[in-house]
Amino acid sequence: MLGLAAGLAIVVALWQLLATTAGLDITRTQVGPTPVTVYRAAGAPPAPVVVIAHGFAGSQQLMQPFAVTLARNGYVAVTFDFLGHGRNGERLGGDITRVAGTTTFLVDEVARVAAFAKALPGGDGRLAVLGHSMASDIVVRYAQSDPAVAATVAISMFSPAVTAQTPRNLLVVVGDFERRLKQEALRAVGLAVGGPVEPGITYGSFADGSARRAAFSPHVEHIAVLYSDASSREALAWLDTVFGRRGSGYVDDRGAFIGLLILGLVLLAKPLARLLPRVSDPPRGAGLPWRTLWPVAVAPAVLTPLLLWKVPTDFLPVLVGDYLAMHFGLYGLLTALGLVLVRRWAPATDAAAAPAGGTRHVALLIAAAAVALYSIAALGGAIDSFVTSFVPVTPRLPLVLALLAGTLPWFLADEWATRGEGAGRGAYTATKLLFLVSLAVAVALNLSKLFFLILIVPVILAFFVVYGLFSRWAYRRTGHPFVGGLANALAFAWAIAVTFPMLTR
Repeated sequence: MLGLAAGLAIVVALWQLLATTAGLDITRTQVGPTPVTVYRAAGAPPAPVVVIAHGFAGSQQLMQPFAVTLARNGYVAVTFDFLGHGRNGERLGGDITRVAGTTTFLVDEVARVAAFAKALPGGDGRLAVLGHSMASDIVVRYAQSDPAVAATVAISMFSPAVTAQTPRNLLVVVGDFERRLKQEALRAVGLAVGGPVEPGITYGSFADGSARRAAFSPHVEHIAVLYSDASSREALAWLDTVFGRRGSGYVDDRGAFIGLLILGLVLLAKPLARLLPRVSDPPRGAGLPWRTLWPVAVAPAVLTPLLLWKVPTDFLPVLVGDYLAMHFGLYGLLTALGLVLVRRWAPATDAAAAPAGGTRHVALLIAAAAVALYSIAALGGAIDSFVTSFVPVTPRLPLVLALLAGTLPWFLADEWATRGEGAGRGAYTATKLLFLVSLAVAVALNLSKLFFLILIVPVILAFFVVYGLFSRWAYRRTGHPFVGGLANALAFAWAIAVTFPMLTR
């Protein structure tokens, strides 16, 4: 029954998601090293072009709701992957903390994409830009440099470059849960009127380019603001007013269906796990009760950030990925050492599990490969299509292996420590929370260098939940903790390697 319900959810979600692009011509190309996608309504007359830029550690898939909304209303929408992001194989250069560094490279890239966009046959010569988060500052700076930009839409904006006069016709859209960015939105709009302003009110004149507005999308935060129909509706209405247009009024509202698709894929894993081979009977694992587990679990959480505090971590071209690899690896080794000290680490010598060792090892590898394939291909495929890039370009493939060297020790040791007869109730969840606390301590010790870890902690938490369920169902069927350990180590290494920005060291 669960499999049927999950399958139905997947079918309904895909049907709705694929319907969003019905009637659109979608063309994928390259502008230099930059992957670009052009969205336009089939047979539509010439119209303004809107260049759409994603935020830090994102990709052009994140911006599909805006691209589809605008294209279905007659605009030509152009999305792209910034340097070091998504499927852009070129590394991002410069100092990411300085305007004269990385920001300059990104503004130049927007300029190249905009030049391509202005020359598209479906354009009518008019141009607008839209950017989220990091890219809000980038598109603001580009708009200030190009008088052809008639309007700027800044989503979750923070840009010290905004002045009382520039950029022209500025709309700032912020999630209602983004408290500080709401204040920034009101400040930016207030610059043009010289006093306090209110959200939802348009100030200035579209005719002379002084129009400004701050809009707060209800019940959303920094990422969900991209999938809020209120955000897309505000952007569409603003551009329609600037360009004197009126389209179909269609607004892409895919957020709920993406959630339904992910939910269906996660739930489908449970009945599919019954197809995995039995690896060990009785089930294996350390079986640590709470009184024994606590020192094994807590000591690595405390020691890892302290031991890595002053260690250089600039050996991988992935932002904070090198530190994550070291944190995972050392944490795993310390956990394994704790298991040895409490005499509960004997994965290779427990003869009671199964007499046919070679057969057991083959079955274990087959089961782990199946779980990893589902995590990366099925779930990852959905993420890549509708959320953010999950397919590695060639330069990222070695990074998967490098990160796997870090994730493998932790996932194997953690799975072994929290599984088995007599294991403390809630142990698996507790060790994941301790890992996140350990990362928080690491950030606190070295905020300037590890600040960007704060941005991806919610993503790590989401993966812990989803992959944790896969591991639980796999363990119940196979009886061996290393099935989930191997699969999750590879899935995490893959996710970090393909989504974190690549930098020039």
